[in-house]
Amino acid sequence: MNALEINNLTKSYKDFTLSDLCLTIPEGSITGFIGENGAGKSTTIKLILGAIKRDGGDISILGSNSYDDSIKEDIGVVLDDVGFPGCLTAVQVGNIMRNAYKNWSDDLYTDYLRKLGIPDKKPFSDFSRGTRMKLGFAVCMSHSPRLLLLDEATGGLDPVVRDEVTTIIKDFASDGKHSVLISSHIVSDLEKICDRIAFIHQGQLLMCKSKEEIAEEYSGMGLEDLFLKMVKGEMQ
Repeated sequence: MNALEINNLTKSYKDFTLSDLCLTIPEGSITGFIGENGAGKSTTIKLILGAIKRDGGDISILGSNSYDDSIKEDIGVVLDDVGFPGCLTAVQVGNIMRNAYKNWSDDLYTDYLRKLGIPDKKPFSDFSRGTRMKLGFAVCMSHSPRLLLLDEATGGLDPVVRDEVTTIIKDFASDGKHSVLISSHIVSDLEKICDRIAFIHQGQLLMCKSKEEIAEEYSGMGLEDLFLKMVKGEMQ
């Protein structure tokens, strides 16, 4: 079973259109979603989550055709802005999440707080951006999801925190049963951890292939150079 199937997805705004997007995320894969700011990455993820209404197309998530209470248990989400109330501590966030997810594990959450060095009694408003993102990962991983949707989750982080985050992602998908869609404009991060790459530009999917296929077809070319050439129309 594919973790995610998107067919002919469309969404139009006054100055932007996501056009007939088709994208498949196989079970057990880490798929990097590469595009410049405003290319349509966040719009796609919001459509998957049902945060905005699509104009057309179909989305299947872990075999379900809608994002509802039955499927949210199996999906972990980290957006580019982790938004917990500033007055809450990490412990208090865990207490709230315990009531939100049937599969929530206090032991797993506590373990992530410890491994990631997240203070448990410091208010969220005093966290650095890196610590906020790490708390987002601790929360999303502690209800045992099968699919991670990560929107610019490594953006703005220092190299040490980015390394910690990418290790979590690789470990998550290492058993072949868990899947990840991670969007970013930081190509070097995705090049390290992804086995599939999707390029999006101005609302249109330019390519989605495994890294092995890309290496065979575009020998010796890095992902960033390949993306830039595709955007400029120099590659087919």
